[in-house]
Amino acid sequence: MTLYFTHNPKQNIKNINKHAVLDLIRFTIGGISRAGIAKQIGLSRAAVSTIVNDLIETGIIRDAEQRTKTSGRPRTLLEIDPDAGYIAGIDMGATHMRVVLTDFSAKAIAEKEISIDIAKGPDFCIAQTTELLENLLLENDLSLPMLAAIGVGVPGPIDSEAGMVIAPPIMPGWDRFPIRETLEKLWGRPVSVNNDAELGALGEWAYGAGRGARDLAYIKVGSGIGAGLLIDGRIYRGSTGSAGEIGHLTMDNNGPRCTCGNRGCLEAFSGGHAIAMNAVKAIQQGKRTQLSSSPLDEITAKDVAAAARRGDLVAQQVMEEAGEHLGVAIAGLVNIFNPDIIVVGGGVAQIGDLFLEPIRQAVAQRSLPAAADNVRITTAILGKRASSLGAVVQALSLAVHDIAEGKRDLLALTVGEA
Repeated sequence: MTLYFTHNPKQNIKNINKHAVLDLIRFTIGGISRAGIAKQIGLSRAAVSTIVNDLIETGIIRDAEQRTKTSGRPRTLLEIDPDAGYIAGIDMGATHMRVVLTDFSAKAIAEKEISIDIAKGPDFCIAQTTELLENLLLENDLSLPMLAAIGVGVPGPIDSEAGMVIAPPIMPGWDRFPIRETLEKLWGRPVSVNNDAELGALGEWAYGAGRGARDLAYIKVGSGIGAGLLIDGRIYRGSTGSAGEIGHLTMDNNGPRCTCGNRGCLEAFSGGHAIAMNAVKAIQQGKRTQLSSSPLDEITAKDVAAAARRGDLVAQQVMEEAGEHLGVAIAGLVNIFNPDIIVVGGGVAQIGDLFLEPIRQAVAQRSLPAAADNVRITTAILGKRASSLGAVVQALSLAVHDIAEGKRDLLALTVGEA
């Protein structure tokens, strides 16, 4: 198993091993025993026991109930203690925001989604985020100081070290705005900031369709289109954080204008706005569709997807064409990247096979057989929750590794002290 959340290279070997053990406990499917940890990372059982006992003492992990294998003696598995604290994950999209509260096992306690307009800028959107987060905490008898960490996803290229977006195509007013610094000052909690598609990849890898995969691409299809790439079990961000901007691949030099200013980008053919516009064009051309009863300026991609599910032929054609264009782009990604699995998520993808089949057909026709025959293309199991739960994964990593190093007091968190 390849681990995402490893040590700082400046740490000593004892801390390196402690973090490796912690990640194995967090992410091994089906759980792991002390003996299993020793086998995985090549330490003696005595060394593993020492590390495990230290982690149990911090309150992060605990012995789970004994489970019996098909033969042999029962074994005791280790797990993150769900009662150790609370986490918030926030997915801030172009037109929506979802907040989820979880325990330390990433089990959702409460969640809520509202509509937003990311183009209104950071001050307005951050105020909305704070209001939603505080209200959700209040409804569940919690408060900000009781959160161990908060993860945030945004729809733009991220400089993860600086905690800000760089020249985001659909986030006017956000360029180089200090998102993480602003949120940490406002909320008084540790905050991680990442690209929403990257978080979707993490969420599906940790808890969804991509569990156990080494090379995974998560394609988020909403108002825009982005990809989160996991290579050899690690998020690949590129040199400036803009890896995975598949929505701005040029599909047609003379195609429709994209939000980034170029022509013919994938997003201008298959993104949510493009799907809605294509449906409007069909209505204006006099095609018979259920969507004709709606005001043209109010039709959204969700409306088109809903009509397609109800059997509307025009809506189905619009969705299929969007899927075909997306499939062509993904075929190129498959040839270059050669992943185990492509997970298609975001609001538009929830229509299922009507959207996925054109993608699968394009990949089968246009990718090299060695790559196409290996890859599995599926819908996100977590649905619209993938990015918010990916934000939980990152926030939990921030929290548990700091607690493991003694940088923070777990007891203080559980009683709501700063």
